[in-house]
Amino acid sequence: MILPKVLALGAQLLMPVVDSVPTLNVEQVCTGIAQQGGVTFHDSAVAQEKKDCLDSEQAIRDELAKQWSSFNASDKVHCTNESRMGGDSSYTELLTCLEMARDVRTMRASEPADALGTPTGPPPKH
Repeated sequence: MILPKVLALGAQLLMPVVDSVPTLNVEQVCTGIAQQGGVTFHDSAVAQEKKDCLDSEQAIRDELAKQWSSFNASDKVHCTNESRMGGDSSYTELLTCLEMARDVRTMRASEPADALGTPTGPPPKH
């Protein structure tokens, strides 16, 4: 039967994302950020802006590595996939997505639930 083989392959493809911080190409996003700050594309400050961005992204990746095991596995898969969409990748975006997902889980877990287990937050505003 081919289905178990496909499922096993799919699981193997997801495991690297869950096991460690992904490697993202932040070069493109940092180039864009640096060029937005420069007067022209040949502005001497563009190179420094790009270096600062790359340094910041590396620092955020280092922070992600420290916190990686504390994030939910499905959130890691979702946020990693989302951060790679559209071509520009950013560790800042990945960390923000993971923190927001974690905070929503925490908020939902702390809400009182009705008899069916559905959160009973405040009534919707009309």
